[in-house]
Amino acid sequence: MAQHQDDADTVRREFGEAVNMTAGELERWLGTEESQSVGQKDGGSGESTGHESGRRIVALLHTKKADLTDDDLAHMRKVHGYVQRHLAQQPKKEDVGTSKWRYSLMNWGHDPLKE
Repeated sequence: MAQHQDDADTVRREFGEAVNMTAGELERWLGTEESQSVGQKDGGSGESTGHESGRRIVALLHTKKADLTDDDLAHMRKVHGYVQRHLAQQPKKEDVGTSKWRYSLMNWGHDPLKE
């Protein structure tokens, strides 16, 4: 059990480092046209994977540590991995502030322009 708890603590810490937007900021962002304009759409819902993840991140930010499930921790791991990979792909010439790159990251709870 101690190993599982250490892993859960690491996952929560890395998630916290990756997600630099508050639940309120992310909820407001997800309601914008810019948020909904980026990302891969799956077949039926018309919602992108990142947008769906953003809604899940908002819920996770409202979830107490003790109430996190293994599935929640797996999604938190996925968020951290996505943000790390995507940050490494920062565009060189584009205006980052209005880039699809930034919008996509923001759907995953990370605003690269936020200090």
